[in-house]
Amino acid sequence: MARISAKNMPMLKVIPLGGLGEVGKNMTVLEYEDEILIVDCGMSFPDDEMFGIDAVIPDFNYVLDQNKTVRAVVITHGHEDHIGALPFLLDKIDVPVYGTKLSLGLIQRKLDEKMMDKARLMRQVTIGEVIKLGRFEVEFIRNNHSIADSCSLFIKCAGLKIVHTGDFKIDYTPVDGEVIDLQRLAEIGGGIDLLLSDSTNAEYPGNTPSEKKVGNTLMELFRGCKSRIIVTSFASNIHRTQQIFQAASANNRKLALSGRSMLNIVKVAQELGYLKIPEDVLIDIKDVKKYKDNKVVILTTGSQGEPMSALTRMAAGEHRQIQIKSGDVVIMSANPIPGNEKMIIDVVNKLFALGAQVLYSKNTENVHASGHASQEELKLIFSLLKPKYFVPVHGEVKMLIKHAEIAKEMGVRASNVFLMQNGDVLEINKREAKCENAINAGITLVDGLGVGDIGNIVLKERKALSQFGILMIAVAMDKNRLVSGPDIISRGFVYMRESSDLINKTAQIAKGVILQCEKDGIKDWVDIKTKLKNQVGDYLYEQTGRNPIILPIIMSATPAAGQQSAGAGRATNKGETRNVRVRQSQ
Repeated sequence: MARISAKNMPMLKVIPLGGLGEVGKNMTVLEYEDEILIVDCGMSFPDDEMFGIDAVIPDFNYVLDQNKTVRAVVITHGHEDHIGALPFLLDKIDVPVYGTKLSLGLIQRKLDEKMMDKARLMRQVTIGEVIKLGRFEVEFIRNNHSIADSCSLFIKCAGLKIVHTGDFKIDYTPVDGEVIDLQRLAEIGGGIDLLLSDSTNAEYPGNTPSEKKVGNTLMELFRGCKSRIIVTSFASNIHRTQQIFQAASANNRKLALSGRSMLNIVKVAQELGYLKIPEDVLIDIKDVKKYKDNKVVILTTGSQGEPMSALTRMAAGEHRQIQIKSGDVVIMSANPIPGNEKMIIDVVNKLFALGAQVLYSKNTENVHASGHASQEELKLIFSLLKPKYFVPVHGEVKMLIKHAEIAKEMGVRASNVFLMQNGDVLEINKREAKCENAINAGITLVDGLGVGDIGNIVLKERKALSQFGILMIAVAMDKNRLVSGPDIISRGFVYMRESSDLINKTAQIAKGVILQCEKDGIKDWVDIKTKLKNQVGDYLYEQTGRNPIILPIIMSATPAAGQQSAGAGRATNKGETRNVRVRQSQ
């Protein structure tokens, strides 16, 4: 059989569906011929313009193509921005999911919450294990991050060697004693064709501090404190949680948990052996009042100022069990995720206003340590792996650009560094790499039980509602003849009791529009509604400078015997009974 030259070899495609130009929603597709391997499948939280949206996930249409075989999803670690979208993907296709014990435990919890029976798809791996998935071969290499069981991936396919770092830092003194496997990275280095590496902290010089520094700081803060202590951290940061339990135990304090995700993750981590809770330390949140303030610690969710989180409810005075009081010490053991700064500042200000002392990274050193590598750690990875091609991943545009600069400083040719966007297609073989094409890599919005049924038009309407409110014009018509109304109803636009002149004039204008349509022989209700929106909208903007959503409601009605067309329109706050037989509404 003739050998295929490198020049004629098919290209491996690398396609990010999320995680580039953003922090969150990480998902990368590796495609060779008709086979696909997916690395991570995460979600992100909605921005301020996505009113009512619960989560944002990648668009899966590309991987759902019937002409392709999805071999597996391989998971680098168990954070929401890497596993949060998996239930939605598994609802579309049955595909094996490979990950370490903790990652799969957290995934299974999510599936159980959604009552999805997908346990048969879970494939647990041990760190250091190599698995064969069609034309792909994947090795899981230990790294350090702000969650246990994190991995980098060494992927082989079509003669290519690829390393995906996942989220990582280099911590020589990790809490669990499991140091990143630099020896293995050095062993595979020198012949790496492509490196995809975490860019989150590419702007920060030096090295990221060890997690143990945070533990030492917490121990000192607890030791010198005579007040009640409330600590908030990422629920998934099990090493941080372990150190908070140890600090509480060492200082003879009981510890209570608050927040659903904190309770769930502590339960999973304890069951799987990743969290060792000292005896007689953990108490129920309802029992906090039984102990003196200097004998209790509360570990809570809300480090990102999430509106419904436990700490946010405490700051607003809406928590059922815990009320913030003067003298409380609140430790914010987390840094803001980009985009959450405003919400966090709001919570911090409310806590200060209630008399609490708030300790966070701006006023107290080492209350948090990032889980992402800073510049010197990124440089060490380049030194060990010596990649030919490089793609910075996992970060906003400024982070990706800085990481690309570091790559060039470390000897990667400028032409071999690819700054990509979600949907860009990198094609690579042993001879060359190029990025010339792109696919549609949009987003899917999750709103309650609805997945993908909300789009830009609905979001624009929600934004308009939030800014200007809604004004409804209700009329009953027999064909094109006015029978009843118009009735004007305002919600979120003006307070009707104090705006009677405006509302009554609006009703008169609406009636005039309908009567003019009747005179002009316009019978199409769509046309009548359009004229109502335009003329009433013009008047309201002229009077108020606002653009409320105008919603005409036309009901088809037959007047009762002796009923004449309605007189002047009226403003109503509540529905009124009319002597009209309503047949249908539109």
